[in-house]
Formats: sequence, structure tokens, C-alpha cells
Amino acid sequence: MAEPNITPTQATATQRTLLRRLAAGRLRRAELIYLAAFTAFAVLAVCAHLYTYFGWDARVAIALQQLPVPGLLNFMRAVSYPGNRWHPFALTTATVLVLLWRRRRTEAAGLTLSVAGGSLINFIVKQIVARPRPAAALVSIYKTLPSKSFPSGHVTFYVCYFGFLFFVAYAVLPRDSWARRLALALLPLPILLVGLSRVYLGAHWPSDALGAYLLSGLWLATALHFYRKWKQRSTFHPEDKAAAQADDVSVR
Repeated sequence: MAEPNITPTQATATQRTLLRRLAAGRLRRAELIYLAAFTAFAVLAVCAHLYTYFGWDARVAIALQQLPVPGLLNFMRAVSYPGNRWHPFALTTATVLVLLWRRRRTEAAGLTLSVAGGSLINFIVKQIVARPRPAAALVSIYKTLPSKSFPSGHVTFYVCYFGFLFFVAYAVLPRDSWARRLALALLPLPILLVGLSRVYLGAHWPSDALGAYLLSGLWLATALHFYRKWKQRSTFHPEDKAAAQADDVSVR
């Protein structure tokens, strides 16, 4: 039986339809994940408003603080250090200036949106939930802090800052380069460790860290969406376009 003739125009139309279906499927999956994460955060935030802490909060925090690991206190303090006081502002400002110097205006704008927006949302939610910090009668407190507990500001900053840089390193740096491999290996570490450090130091309950991971993950996804849109529309260049073209050449 002879095979039907398919013109190039028909093939192109079929490919476009397939790509649209694949894109629609990815969008639906992303929307479901986003909705599930938002629902989990909302439930956790309401419970955190109603309860000073959960039973599993105290058990996990005490177990973590009782780990017999030499030098663990100093290590946890070092992990939290970039998120203390004015350090997030200084670190973000320095990184934005480096990106501008490297003619990465879109990346600089995206990082600013990610960190500044995450900080604002974290502050608003803290005031609404109004959960007190862990009490010294329950866990060991390294340093007493006056602000509210839920969600963790350190975790929010680390996800929005290091998470955005992780995405930029993945998307921008040349493939198979040592810089890309090093960045993708190191940037997730502070994100993973900061939640443990805040609980170990008695600054937050584990549920505070969990809520911050959910909230900041949602905001990071939103910031990355805007970043990709800006990148596609070349909103903040022409410098970015030239740098992107140079990256494409190096990748080839």
C-alpha cells in the first residue's frame, strides 16, 4: 500500500500542533504543582496562626540540637551568616552590580525581583500569621530575636537568591564548562542547609522552615516566569542580546 504524501507545510503544521499540545501538558502539570504547593502553604499558615508550635516541631528540633557532632554549632552559625541582619541586602546589591558590569541587565532585574519580592511577601505573611519564636523553655536558643517566626526569613532569602542564581547558571553558562558544573553543585547546598541551621540555632520551628520553602518556592517560580518573559522580549537589553548570542556561540 502506498504511503500518503505529506507536504512540508502539513508536516510543519503537525509539528506545531504537537509542540502546542506538549506545552499545554507542561503548563497543566505546572499549574497543578503550583496549586498543590499553595494549598499546602495556606493550610500550614493557618495552623501556624492557631498554634504556637506543633508536637512534631519540638521533637524534631530537640533531636537536631542533640546531635553529637563536634563543631556543629559553629557550622550552623556559618550557614546562617549570609542571611543575618543587613547581609542579604549587601549580598544582593553586590551580585546585581556584578551582573550589570557583565551586561546582564535582565538577570540583574530578575534577581532584584526575586529577592525583594520574596522579602516583602515574607514580611507581610509574618505579620498576618504572628507566630512567636521558639521558647527557651522548650529548645536551646542561640540568640533571641524580636521578629515573628513564621515563615523563616533566612530560608526565604536563600531560596530566592541562590535558587535564582542556580537557574541562571543552568540557563546561561556554557554547557560542560567547569563554572557551570561547579555552580550547579554548590548553589543548592545553602538552600538545603539553611532550614536545618535555623532550627538548630533555635530561631525557628521546623514548620517555619517548611512554610518558607513552600512560599519562597512559589515566589521564585513566579520571578523566573517574569525573567523568562523579559529574556524572550529583550526588555532590558540590547546588551543582554549580545551576551546571549556570545553564550550561544560558546555552547556550540
